Amino acid sequence: MSAGRGDGSGVGWVVAQVPLCALALLAPRIGPRWPRGLARPGRVAGASLLAAGAFLVARGAIDLGPNLTMLPKPRDGATLVQDGVYGVVRHPIYAGVILGALGWSLLTTNTTRLLLAGALLAFFDAKARYEEARLLARFPEYARYREAVARLLPGLY
Repeated sequence: MSAGRGDGSGVGWVVAQVPLCALALLAPRIGPRWPRGLARPGRVAGASLLAAGAFLVARGAIDLGPNLTMLPKPRDGATLVQDGVYGVVRHPIYAGVILGALGWSLLTTNTTRLLLAGALLAFFDAKARYEEARLLARFPEYARYREAVARLLPGLY
């Protein structure tokens, strides 16, 4: 993806991220309603995933502290955070947004939003790869951390 190219700041990733997240939140329903047998358990699972996503975003931001930035590159003077929620997943904020979008799509039984949650997964995976190249260049110990901790989903990915 070329969203990060240009001045090296990664602003393109943020510019692409905002409308994609807005679409996942606000997309209208296209297509038929979900069957009741699928909608009810979907809503329960959706509420749980939405709560888990919100927790990951909040905890990730708190654990990063002054290192937090929307840009996919470390701030000047940043330190590598490997504890807290970052000891479980390397990109908890991205994972939280993905889980939240998935949860929201299930809670609202909206297939369009479900597809957009998949698009967010692909987007944040690519953004994480871009960011990890910058983290590795800044922090040599990132290589060991990357091997020990899952990118987005502990035990899966």
